[in-house]
Amino acid sequence: MKAIVVHGPKDLRIEERPVEAPGAGEVRLRLAAGGVCGSDLHYYNHGGFGAVRLREPMILGHEVSAHVEALGPDVEGLELGQLVAVSPSRPCRTCHYCQEGLHNQCLNMRFYGSAMPFPHIQGAFREVLVAAAIQCVPADGLTPGEAAMAEPLAVTLHATRRAGEMLGKRVLVTGCGPIGVLAILCARRAGAAEIVATDLSDFTLSLARKAGADRTINMGSEPDALTPFAAGKGTFDVLYECSGAAPALGAGIAALRPRAVIVQLGLGGDMAVPMMAITAKELDLRGSFRFHEEFATGVGLMQKGLVDVTPLITHTLPLSEAVAAFELASDRSQAMKAQIAFA
Repeated sequence: MKAIVVHGPKDLRIEERPVEAPGAGEVRLRLAAGGVCGSDLHYYNHGGFGAVRLREPMILGHEVSAHVEALGPDVEGLELGQLVAVSPSRPCRTCHYCQEGLHNQCLNMRFYGSAMPFPHIQGAFREVLVAAAIQCVPADGLTPGEAAMAEPLAVTLHATRRAGEMLGKRVLVTGCGPIGVLAILCARRAGAAEIVATDLSDFTLSLARKAGADRTINMGSEPDALTPFAAGKGTFDVLYECSGAAPALGAGIAALRPRAVIVQLGLGGDMAVPMMAITAKELDLRGSFRFHEEFATGVGLMQKGLVDVTPLITHTLPLSEAVAAFELASDRSQAMKAQIAFA
């Protein structure tokens, strides 16, 4: 089978890998679609992010959908040929964090396409994937592209849970890549009354408007546009910080009202935090990392038509054009979510 393997910055190759047989509780999947994520782009463009660096070739990818090709022993609830969304999250379920229900904080997490541990955790961008049946959520009624969006949607559903009460809140979203735009969809579904979104790209901001943002601001051409929101100690109740950029966090904090909640999703490495403002305004700074049970919830929301992710899928390229897909995904002037069609 063919797999998409990164060897270093700008060194992406399509290579042959052996096909595995499913064991007990496992299924063999024929991949349908895979979305290029921000972390994939960090590995492709820079060889890693922050202190996380590639130390060996690694199969990329963790946003995937697939068709069930074979069932291992003791597998129930799945059918041959069925489309499934595949959760990349594989907690051990035995460490004390898993036992506490904090599966996303698992001490022995095996998350597809991650260079955090060594040897690296190989990813899901391969024509044939063997996965645990428990990772597979039936995606009947969805397209392969929609089903592959379950992972980033789960990230923002988890962040929305971390934010807490949303009904009637005024929300600021900084960074309008796929996670930022999905955060807009989730905040609105959770009852947000007003949503303002910021970015540096007019293209991504146009999709933020389509997703339901009441106002969008290009901070490159309008650097002072958030200033009026800082009057009277601030305006917004919740900040989804999706850029991982210190200037975005600083501008967002200035526009927050006292006792507002900051949910940090963007992973751009360590950055300076205006701690005096956080202290004086009594702000809550909450990290949000990955997800667990929200994955199946996201699939269900899409199946019920309550969340529409299709406008975010701007490009779909075949496996043979994987490098072009990664280059497109890196261009925020024309791409939101680039996907690779494996079948």
